[in-house]
Parts: sequence; C-alpha cells; structure tokens
Amino acid sequence: MDYLDRVASRVCELSLADLDAAALEATKSVVLDTLGAMLAGSALEDNANAARWAAARAGSPTATLIGHGLKAEPLLATLVNGTAGVSLEMDEGNRHGGGHPAVHVVPAALAAAEESGASGARFLEAVVAGYEVYSRMGTATHLRDVVHPHGTWGAVGAAVATAKVLGYDERDVRAVVSLAASMSPANSWTPCFEGATVRNLYPGRSGLQGVLAAHLHRCGYTALADGPSDVFGRVLGDGFEPEAVLEGWGAPFRIQQGYFKFHACCLYNHAPLQLLAALRQESPFEADDVERIEVTTFPTAAGLTDPAPKTMLAAKFSIPYALAASLALGATDVAAFQLPAREDPRVLALATRVTLKTDERMSLRDGGKPLAEVSIALKDGRRLTREAMTLRGDAANPVPRSEVTDKFLSLTAPVLDGRGSTVVGTVARLEQLADLGELTSALG
Repeated sequence: MDYLDRVASRVCELSLADLDAAALEATKSVVLDTLGAMLAGSALEDNANAARWAAARAGSPTATLIGHGLKAEPLLATLVNGTAGVSLEMDEGNRHGGGHPAVHVVPAALAAAEESGASGARFLEAVVAGYEVYSRMGTATHLRDVVHPHGTWGAVGAAVATAKVLGYDERDVRAVVSLAASMSPANSWTPCFEGATVRNLYPGRSGLQGVLAAHLHRCGYTALADGPSDVFGRVLGDGFEPEAVLEGWGAPFRIQQGYFKFHACCLYNHAPLQLLAALRQESPFEADDVERIEVTTFPTAAGLTDPAPKTMLAAKFSIPYALAASLALGATDVAAFQLPAREDPRVLALATRVTLKTDERMSLRDGGKPLAEVSIALKDGRRLTREAMTLRGDAANPVPRSEVTDKFLSLTAPVLDGRGSTVVGTVARLEQLADLGELTSALG
C-alpha cells in the first residue's frame, strides 16, 4: 500500500468511537467557531449579494446559505458559505499544517450532510477526516513563498469530507483525494496586500472544487496516480513528503491542535498584538507615549507592512496598522479594521512609527522557535522588549471553551437575533442529532 492507499483506509475506518472526550470537544469547538465566522461574514454586502445570486441559480436548493433565509444547491452553498467564513479573518487555523482547515472543510461537510439527511455523527466524522487530511497535506508540502495557503489544500479537505458523508469506499476516497489535488486553485498573497476581496473566494472556491471532485469521480473522471505529489510538490510547492502525511495520525487528531482567533486580522499580526498587550500591562503607557515600535517576526510575514491600508482586507494584513489600532483605539475587533477606524488620524500617525523586520530563527510552524519580538521605545527613554513563543488561543496555549462560545455569541448577535444560544446548544449535542437539518435550520 502506498501513502494514498493508507490515507483512504484511515478516512474510511475513522468513526466517532475513535474520538475520545477531548477530541470530540475540540471538534465541536472548531465547528462552533467556524459557524460563527460564517454567520458574521454573511452580513457583508458582497456575501449577501453572492447568497442571493446562488439561491437564484438553477438546481436543487437543498443546502442552507448560512445567515440567510435562503438555500442553494450544495456546490454553490459551499462556495458562498466558505467565502463568508473567511471574510472577517475570524476563522480558526492550524500552525502544524498551515492555513485554515475548518473553513474549507466545514462548509462542504455541512452542505453534503444537509442534502443527504446525514446524522450529526456522520457530519462530525467528515469534519475530522477532512481536517486531518487537509492539515497533513499542508505539513507535507514545501509551499512556495508566493503561494497563499488559503485554498491550496482546501479542495482535498472538502473532497474527503464530502466522500466521508456519502460513504465512499477506500478505492473511491483515494481517487477523490488525487482528483481534488489536481483541481486545487493557485492563489497568491497579492490580493491580501492590495485589499482585493477575490482573496475571500479562496476557501469558497476550493471547497466548491472539492465537492465537485467527489461527484465527478462518480461521473467517471479519472485522477493521476498521485495528484498531491504532482500539484503540491511541483506546482504550488518546491517539494512534497508523502511520509509526512501519515506520521502520528490521530495521536492526537489535528483538529485538536489548531488555534482560535481573538483578533479580527491575519494570524501573523497576533503575536505582535499579544506582546504589545503584555508590555502595556507590565509597564503601562499610552499611544502618545510611543516614539517607535520595532517588530521582528518570521520571514513569511515580510509583506504585512502597509501603514495606511485602503480597505478592510488590506488593514487585516498590516502589522503596523493592527498595532496602531490596538494602541490608539484599544480594540482589534471587526470594527477596528473598518471605517471610520481606518481613517482615524491617531491610528495612521502611529502606524508610521512601526517598523517590521524578519528573522530566520523565528517560525510559525516550529513550536520550539519564537514567533515574534516587539521592542517599544518610549518618549521618556524607556525601552520595553518581549518575545513570544506561543499564541493565546493555540492548542499550546489554550483558552477555556467559554471564551470560544462568547466569541461566537458576540460575532453572530447581529445575524442570529437572539438565536445564538440555540445554535450553541445544538452544536453541543451534535453527535446525538439524527438529521443535521436540525442544526442547519437554525443557521438560516
């Protein structure tokens, strides 16, 4: 058996019984957090427009468009819901495999499970399987610097989740993984820095491709013998290590090793923001006291430097802006990256005093290396410096489940209009649901 045979075997064998209490709780937390990101993002004008467009297209409207009183056929529902889920930069992620597995996997599993009348248990199994394969494909890939990890392994994760919901056998799962890899979109970092919201389509588009791959296999389309090695190793990456896909599988599951976001921006901002807050707590100071701020972090964050971003998305990918907003406004929530915050003269002036450099000894993936260092020169002559090894909200530095729930309720309050606690309660007993429709009916 080669590595793809073994991946397919483990996907098919995976059952809810394989998840201990900690793994089950982690999976539910990831599902809740991802639903919150989708619901909150659904309120943006472009996402609402996309939902109305999808609902009007021909096809069987069997999958809920999250945050709207509408349904669409599953391919388009996956596209719309995945796009909404990333739009506010509040979706969870995983440092071990790179990227954000859940926002690529959950929308596909949700659409497939709702259309087929699958149980909550089958949905959970599909989420764990899709997340695991997505993350491990990421671990195995030596990604090119120019390639944005969003979308890169998403088609494979979504395809695995869909195949798991639909009960595909090992031969089918292997073929679907390889087929989906060859359908993976190629995405760069440039839209993030320019603020072009085509970037928000990365998870939605790759999710759609994954669902499509699962169905095209049944139509008779054939795959490469090893699609991941071809696409991830030679096109999107500079190498692919098949053995890394299987190493340590399920001990623990990757869905237990991710992180939750508590700042509405790119993860690369989070360590500097965390350090800024810690330094202010140790030696209180205000925005007007700052002469300059020097940030040192890992090389892949080199592009996050624009002190005056013109759009919400570009602001979320700017370390100077995020630190300035945190200092001047005392906030890094969704509103801190929208108007009028982006035009606040205090924020813009302070952002020009933030400089960024990178250091090869720092890494986002390697838990033994630092994430960032922040050094602050104050006008009174003090210099404050601190280094971060972990991120708050990461599995290595976890927060209580109550904080994930509070984040969900806060993000979704404008959309759910008092129904947030119902969704929280339903997710808490997902494994008991005979039909996932009980959850999706509360998400419209």
